[in-house]
Amino acid sequence: MCGICGILSYTQLTSSDLESVFKMNSNLIHRGPDGEGTFTDDNIALAMRRLSIIDLSGGWQPLYNEDRSLVLVINGEIYNYIELRNQLEKKGHTFATHSDSETILHLYEDYGTACVHHLRGMFAFALWDRKNQRVMLARDRMGEKPLYLNETNGKIIFSSELKSILQSKQIPFILDPDAINLYFHYQYVPEPRTPIKHVRKLPAGHFLTIDLESFRCTETCYWKMEDAQPLTGNPALLIRKTLDDISELTLRADVPIGVALSGGLDSSAIAALAVKKYPDTMHAFSIGYPNHPPCDERREAETFADFLGMPFHDIELKSDDLVSIFPDLVYYRDDPIADISGYGYYAVMKLARDHQIPVMLQGQGGDELFFGYPWVKDAVQQSLRKESMITNGNQSWKHYLHLTAPCMTSPSLMIQWIRTLGGIKTGWKQYQRDRSMPENQLVFMDLSPDFNVADIGYEEQFTDSFKRQIMKDLPYSIFTSPRPWKNVDILMTKLIYQTYLLENGIAQGDRLSMASSVELRLPLVDYRLVETVIGLRKTYSDYDFEPKFWLKSALKNIVPEWVMCRSKKGFAPPVKEWHDALFQQYGSLLDGGLLMELGVLTPKIAKKLAKGPFPQGIVTPLSFKGLVLELWCRKMMQIE
Repeated sequence: MCGICGILSYTQLTSSDLESVFKMNSNLIHRGPDGEGTFTDDNIALAMRRLSIIDLSGGWQPLYNEDRSLVLVINGEIYNYIELRNQLEKKGHTFATHSDSETILHLYEDYGTACVHHLRGMFAFALWDRKNQRVMLARDRMGEKPLYLNETNGKIIFSSELKSILQSKQIPFILDPDAINLYFHYQYVPEPRTPIKHVRKLPAGHFLTIDLESFRCTETCYWKMEDAQPLTGNPALLIRKTLDDISELTLRADVPIGVALSGGLDSSAIAALAVKKYPDTMHAFSIGYPNHPPCDERREAETFADFLGMPFHDIELKSDDLVSIFPDLVYYRDDPIADISGYGYYAVMKLARDHQIPVMLQGQGGDELFFGYPWVKDAVQQSLRKESMITNGNQSWKHYLHLTAPCMTSPSLMIQWIRTLGGIKTGWKQYQRDRSMPENQLVFMDLSPDFNVADIGYEEQFTDSFKRQIMKDLPYSIFTSPRPWKNVDILMTKLIYQTYLLENGIAQGDRLSMASSVELRLPLVDYRLVETVIGLRKTYSDYDFEPKFWLKSALKNIVPEWVMCRSKKGFAPPVKEWHDALFQQYGSLLDGGLLMELGVLTPKIAKKLAKGPFPQGIVTPLSFKGLVLELWCRKMMQIE
């Protein structure tokens, strides 16, 4: 696990270019505190910082093939490196190290850019092919490892982090209005965009080749989840087999491994699968809050850790501590991500590092892959209803209006039932929406009140000059797809993966673990597991089952029933308490702040958001999004 960066140029590199690479690499020290490596040639400079995980003494980068015609720097882990190494050695390849990453060089010798198809793991790498004067930049299928790019004037600058690429001093800090509009809709910036003009991310599952003689660039998508082959068979058995395989592969390391444990199913499943195969004692780490509010899952996590025989460590997150670290936390996340629960990601990884555990397993991805979010299942059903309405030419409102039964046990749900006239008012709105919205637009993020508030507030929120630079319908284009829609459930899985999981979950997990020099591994986003589930979904349907039905079936006799039946909480914090504490300390920064100076927010809106309004029914209010972006701009502009 490392951080990588570099510069490629059509003309010979200057001393200023080399200085830029040095600055970028210095900014990645948290990703690799154990050492560094560099390589320079006439038109290329590569650098990396190393966090030693496999082959502690011998796996130093850059790595070379036998005749040193290939040069590699990589951030990540190749989980199937032992199997690959055995195959390559039988074919006559000679290895200089025991590093998992060296397998890429020898695969490239045999398969060229198709080497990526043989890799199972998480990675972003740069490979220099001297003989063919070609550079290959690649990113893993699921996007676990990041790669930022700037491509201007016959030069490409790349790095593992945005703040590192800004440290090059070759890219001005200019906000991209479309990206900022997306941020206020989504609470993050969906890839490949970034908040900075002229900087993008190499998309997940893509590689980029650059011919240094002509400086011709070719970008290739080498993997799509929807291309998975249809599967037949028992879903529980097939998924269980894949889970067993990946749980074993992700335990390969020459350093201790721990697990982030909440009271939920996903992290419990990872812990249960891993502890059976781990040769040493695996430690569990969790977080909680003062006075043990309902969102505190430490007791459940500790109970399960005891059940598995795992030593348990926890830390209590206090509002004052969050307020103190919040500007740095925003900076650590690299992109602006308005997720107040991010402090939990950071704290649990720092706790692990404090206990000398540099590799952590975490359960992200289960909800997205196995329909753990009720609203995503609802999006599937509503999109199917819309497809049927358009295909069959049936415009009748009768398919939308259904009277639901009231919930007599919950006063708040009873009030909601009355307000919606027993669901009839909601159905009427959905009918009107489906008749007026573009035919190719799925029902997806527009189910979110946060998204709709941002859309409604668009005219009032941004200055006129900022609005003139924005494509108004861009937030909707992400969930617009040509009809007819085949396999809407698969399409929805892809959408939630490419948006919320990738840019909120995976991005935070990577940046906030690396802030403490911890490598995070996510077994539930293994591409083979994804292909297994998507392949089964092409044959069977599971979206209308109970949440995570296939996953629960696969985990039978692995995770006890008393864990299976728990409601989902994750690392959910005391949101309102934290929100109020943050605005008491930092809210005034919005009034007359950088977002006003940069011409983003109108003075009226900036003053309003500075007070920290938190409307009922909203998960992440515009005020919090504004505060995160304000602090992010301040921290990033300090780099420039």
